[in-house]
Amino acid sequence: MDSYIYDENHKPIPVKDSLEAYKWIEENPYRKIVGSTRFPSGTRVSTVFLTLDHGWGENKNPVLWETMIFGGNEDQFQERYESFDEAVLGHLAAVKRVTQAENA
Repeated sequence: MDSYIYDENHKPIPVKDSLEAYKWIEENPYRKIVGSTRFPSGTRVSTVFLTLDHGWGENKNPVLWETMIFGGNEDQFQERYESFDEAVLGHLAAVKRVTQAENA
């Protein structure tokens, strides 16, 4: 499994092993979390940098970011992304999804 960090422009950089990626996260914890939104109902939307490529060889680009919903009607919803920008937009879309579900 390929491990990554990313630079100041959010461009993924391959590293030699997962230990190096975990050390980078430990030294830069703010880079792990792209977004975290908690609703009064307790439902939470979380978007994070995974460090490990979750594309499983299906994509040319590594799949390194993930949004998940915990709780409510959308519990366990999940989307993964190839870029930081996609992850930011995906987080906003998931927040909208929960907002609409909770206001229905």
